[in-house]
Amino acid sequence: MPLCNVARGEVSVPVGGTDVRLCVTLGALAALEGHFGVAGFEALGERLKVLGAADLMVVLKALAMDEVPEGVGFSEAIRAVVKAFEAMNG
Repeated sequence: MPLCNVARGEVSVPVGGTDVRLCVTLGALAALEGHFGVAGFEALGERLKVLGAADLMVVLKALAMDEVPEGVGFSEAIRAVVKAFEAMNG
């Protein structure tokens, strides 16, 4: 697996028994806006406050730079997504 580019905000997080690189990119945010049918960061932020389990997997896969294994648990997925957003904020 390639090394994480920490300066870019990439993190490596154990998910489903393997390390997955995650990064909050403009492309990922745009994909999430499209998926959830919202426009703008404020609307996306509000939508992300009410995620269900299926929504969480959409977010995890949008942020993933590597393939996400099947069978990821909810708590594991939420920890990974939180770490990615924390890395984005420095």
